Amino acid sequence: MVTFYRRLPRFDYLSPQTVDEALSLMFRYKGKAMPISGGTDLIPKLKRRAVKAPAYVIDLKQIPGLDYIKYDNAKGLSIGALTTIHSVEASLVVREKYNVLLQAAESMASPQVRHRGTIAGNICNAVPSADSAPALLVLEAKVKLVSRQGERIISIGDFFTGPGETLVRNDEILTEIQIPELPPAAKGRYLKLSPRQAMDLAVVGVAVLLIPENGICRDIRIALGAVSPTPIRVKNAEEALRGKRLDTSLIEKAAETCMAACVPISDQRASAEYRREMVKVLVKQAISACIS
Repeated sequence: MVTFYRRLPRFDYLSPQTVDEALSLMFRYKGKAMPISGGTDLIPKLKRRAVKAPAYVIDLKQIPGLDYIKYDNAKGLSIGALTTIHSVEASLVVREKYNVLLQAAESMASPQVRHRGTIAGNICNAVPSADSAPALLVLEAKVKLVSRQGERIISIGDFFTGPGETLVRNDEILTEIQIPELPPAAKGRYLKLSPRQAMDLAVVGVAVLLIPENGICRDIRIALGAVSPTPIRVKNAEEALRGKRLDTSLIEKAAETCMAACVPISDQRASAEYRREMVKVLVKQAISACIS
């Protein structure tokens, strides 16, 4: 039986007022500090001792200039590290141009959590079931990582390295998510299987982005969540559909390819076999929704 500890373990709480101050603290306490933005993932984990308590928690919430959603016709969408999930789902430009991200945001947790938690925190937490991850994968997002040595821009496809693990170094902070401009015809769909419509983690998450052209699939991207150690793109399934006129047979084969690509676990929420079957179902539904 798992014991849930209600009290937080002891740590020093630091609240920098600028990015430079935060980076200096991350460098000074390198390997001993952990940054938080919303804290909706980290705090519960600390309470139940699911992660080792750091000596220092560096709260980024008081840093001005990191809570934004910016759009540029050439560069696309930029989301600051402190932008809440609610701000993303309330954004008119996200609703108009990046509906697959909107659907992912709307599916996450509860309204209370969405008002506090951030998209950046969701991907930095790096749980395989993170709802924003498949959507960002099909959008081919990039993340900006900043340290005292400079900044790095990393593709979201390379960002996740394992359950709870990313390429973020222990002296770095993720400051921005960058999403390129999409063709006007692009259509996206995120489907999440969970026991309840709210609060639950995804048993399976599927994101599809389709770019049609004269009835032909000019481009397609398919990403899966909660069915492998990290969220994944299924590029061989995409390749089988790209440049073709999609029909029931092609979609069925692509869904079977996605089913074969995943390596789910069995746990208290679902068996591995069930997850594989539902990948097939949801991939077909998501592709069909994008071409309807």
